[in-house]
Amino acid sequence: MPHHTINGKAKPVGEKWVWLTSMGLAIGVMMVVTLLALIIRNGLSVFWPKPVIRIELAEGSRFAMRGTNVLGGMVADIRTKIVQRSEADRGAGGEDQEWHLFLGNKDVYGAGFRYIDLSAAKHVSRPPRAMIVERMEYGHAIGLPVELKRADGSVVPASDPAFDRYLQEEVDVVNAHRKEIRRIERIEIGRINHELEQLRIREKQWAASGADTGDNPDGLALRERRQTLQSEYERHAAAAARLRAEQEASRFTYTLFTGETHAFPVGHMVYFFYPNRMDFLDKLGHFAHGLWSFVSTEPREANTEGGIFPAIFGTFVMTLLMSIAVTPFGVLAAIYLREYAKQGLFVRMVRISVNNLAGVPSIVFGVFGLGFFVYFVGGSIDRLFFADVLPTPTFGTGGIMWAALTLALMTVPVVIVATEESLAAVPRGVREGSLALGASKWQTIFRVVLPASAPGILTGLVLAMARGAGEVAPLMLVGVVKLAPSLPIDHLYPYVHLDQKFMHLGFHIYDLGFQSPDSDAAKPMVFATTLFLILLVVLLNLGAIVVRERLRRRYATGAF
Repeated sequence: MPHHTINGKAKPVGEKWVWLTSMGLAIGVMMVVTLLALIIRNGLSVFWPKPVIRIELAEGSRFAMRGTNVLGGMVADIRTKIVQRSEADRGAGGEDQEWHLFLGNKDVYGAGFRYIDLSAAKHVSRPPRAMIVERMEYGHAIGLPVELKRADGSVVPASDPAFDRYLQEEVDVVNAHRKEIRRIERIEIGRINHELEQLRIREKQWAASGADTGDNPDGLALRERRQTLQSEYERHAAAAARLRAEQEASRFTYTLFTGETHAFPVGHMVYFFYPNRMDFLDKLGHFAHGLWSFVSTEPREANTEGGIFPAIFGTFVMTLLMSIAVTPFGVLAAIYLREYAKQGLFVRMVRISVNNLAGVPSIVFGVFGLGFFVYFVGGSIDRLFFADVLPTPTFGTGGIMWAALTLALMTVPVVIVATEESLAAVPRGVREGSLALGASKWQTIFRVVLPASAPGILTGLVLAMARGAGEVAPLMLVGVVKLAPSLPIDHLYPYVHLDQKFMHLGFHIYDLGFQSPDSDAAKPMVFATTLFLILLVVLLNLGAIVVRERLRRRYATGAF
């Protein structure tokens, strides 16, 4: 480092700039850590049980509802805010704060959240018998249990010591019925519908060819098979209907904090708990249950309830397909540019174009994918191989394959640049030694240069996966949907359905944050889904990094 003399002392030139750059690095790291800490805190707090409070309001408070001055729910947030108070509210004293209270019972109140001025609260308590019930519809129910009317007609009051055990037994039964209904509808009836559709296509082909299906054996076999499938369908549909009727047999009655009594079938319940009676271990168990339910179930209530398993699965499959598509094309293009192409103006222009492609907005790739992959390629495939089902498109509409190819096209410049740099880093002596031993140029590239540059290639793949997994804009045009009733991989032949639409964690976050009809209920889900998107990207990248390090150790001495 150069020095200059100040007051007879040698001081390094540029020292202040070193401190400035280190300060910039520290600020950048702090910003990233702060953002991650915010996401982790808000994402995990969704699953930690919060106490239920009972609030007695001052007389004549403007926060009273349904003719009573008593409210109850969970405090979702506390914030300081200057609010206009009525005389009744002002007399209660307190700070300039408001509680964002989660009331639940959306079917009764019409909205699940309400802001309450803290100064309006005359008395706050935590009833030990306050119960939170997770339901299939209308969100959570919050109140005090009254009684359980069982399927056999017996009534168990909430004061009975065995009330919780009986209610849990009923909830376990209805959850088992719900799983059986899902199995019947998704697997059994889904298989029948799939086969019926295949029979319809075959019958349409027969009709188009002018063949008579009434008297020949093949036509009779088709009609008999259709009748058999129809009988199976009616049998499974009747079984599902019977289970649904059993779901309505038992009823749970509870009292709201406003004093009203309501009841609903136990078949609508998913889970219940008493947050005010939980110790730390109970809360930890509830946290684990909520976390597992979130990652293993489907979304409900406009994606503001339930889980995100279809979105996790769709994101993983799409990223995997994108990696499979982008790696060979990116590596082959880089090999040609570095090893075979004659260096000159044309190659320089190609490299400049590749670098510029990396800066093109992702929505442009989405428009290209819609026009080329979906309408042109997919439409051509439908006309050639699926003409019998037209005008209903098969591949001529958005699907997970077109989404993966669009993102592969978007990330291929990253792989090309990283592969070229890795190929260039292989010493020239290694190539010359291989050629001197009689290997051809391709043998040298395939057996010596590529293994030695594999860690760098995987670095490019890691960067491509990190970018592709978080993209949303192009997916909105080429296959992602708000809710996908089935997964792109299932039990039906051919098992992998590349033409199906899918859910994606990034689009799920966008939908919750900007398209949800209940923004208050969607806010915690946004943080939780963001956290799992980051975790999924990290896990995918860690897998590629582990493979890269193993290859680096393997070829560290062998290739060089």
